[in-house]
Amino acid sequence: MQRFGTLSFGHYGPLGAGRELTARDNLHQAIELAGAMDELGVNGTYFRVHHYAKQHSSPMPLMAAIAATTERIEVGTGVIDMRYENPLYMAEEAAALDLISDGRLALGVSRGSPESVVRGYEAFGYTGSEDPRGADIARKHFDLFLRAISGEGMADADSSSPFGGGTGRQRIEPYSEGLRSRIWWGAGSHDTAVWAGQIGVNLMSSTLLTEDLGMPFDELQASQLQAFHDAWREAGHPGTPRTSVSRSVFPITTSQDRMYFGHSQEGGGVGYIDGLRSTFGKTYAAEPDVLIEQLKADAAVQAADTLMLTIPSQMGVEFNLHIVESFATHVAPALGWVPTTAH
Repeated sequence: MQRFGTLSFGHYGPLGAGRELTARDNLHQAIELAGAMDELGVNGTYFRVHHYAKQHSSPMPLMAAIAATTERIEVGTGVIDMRYENPLYMAEEAAALDLISDGRLALGVSRGSPESVVRGYEAFGYTGSEDPRGADIARKHFDLFLRAISGEGMADADSSSPFGGGTGRQRIEPYSEGLRSRIWWGAGSHDTAVWAGQIGVNLMSSTLLTEDLGMPFDELQASQLQAFHDAWREAGHPGTPRTSVSRSVFPITTSQDRMYFGHSQEGGGVGYIDGLRSTFGKTYAAEPDVLIEQLKADAAVQAADTLMLTIPSQMGVEFNLHIVESFATHVAPALGWVPTTAH
């Protein structure tokens, strides 16, 4: 593990006892937390994307606000649902965000997670899928998006236009050189990990894998990462790709931590989600010295360069900053982490 950051689902709504976290509260708190983490030297802040739910859904404005008010921290998604996206408009947004952040973008995309509505992407205007989960739409959109951010011409110039004229195919603007190297695919299986390696994008892997090969979750995930690296190398892509995994990790350093997380040591398991037999990761909650040994024994955490800590964002900035600072102070250095402020 060389880097770590937070992965937020951005839940908002009723909190109980007559209290409510609004969408505005949620967004402003995410910006404030990211700023505080930047000062700590934390590597990244990443956001889950869900539509039709009281969670993060349109991450570009949020990430732009964070990028414009921080210096070092990486901003990213884990992941954007490509079934819902206009690939060319997203290419413009991604390039603009990459330029605002001076290349501090880690844009994770995929087919998306199980929905709370039935084929919600069709209401966004994306129809014609022959797959019950819309995977064909996601792949088609992603292919066009990659071509656009790579500078490929997307439309013929109008030579008679009073606004520049010219000839030939015109690329999407703005264009951000190197953006393609900062794109990640959220893979849920060995097959999608291999595909990501073949096309040459980075790999994000979460606490849920849509396959069961009869091995512990961390070993299954580490095997997925290795398959990705093998495919990357065999495809002849230059350089070393990045990989990330996400975990629920809660250092217990106070009585309040123990009250909230003392009974959260949940083991991984196997079940069905979105019609697929899937393997789930575990929750880590313990004193720092115990966490260090547990994470050193986690094969995927050791294999990935970036660890994303899922955080209970609805509990506010102060509490989540405490979780992050505890991990940064008492756990991460023993795993090989060096804060960005030290560079």
